[in-house]
Amino acid sequence: MFGTIGQIASSITSLATSYIDGKAQVQKVNAEIKKKQLTGELDLDLMSVSKQDSTYKDEFVTLVFVAPFILCFCGDWGRTIVSEGFQAIQQAPDWYKYIVSGVVASAIGMRGVSKFLVKK
Repeated sequence: MFGTIGQIASSITSLATSYIDGKAQVQKVNAEIKKKQLTGELDLDLMSVSKQDSTYKDEFVTLVFVAPFILCFCGDWGRTIVSEGFQAIQQAPDWYKYIVSGVVASAIGMRGVSKFLVKK
């Protein structure tokens, strides 16, 4: 009889511990969310995600940047296309390069750009 009572007490204690640990974890996550909201980090992430849900622009930008890499493996004709393309980009006006950079930054989100620019 005492063994059964001990098992029940142990189960209740285990359940209470799990409940308290769960509450502590929820409070920890809520504190982290609050911290990110205060620093503005969460807002940028949410804006980036909401923009990416409604457009294929990020997939297009990825394809544009991967295409030269793939063409380099397609023989001399692919390497020629890539080489001539990069030469044409070097001759493009600066304002055009800035616009393309802005489109890329918009497609991958400003936090994605900051990961490349800021060394940790």
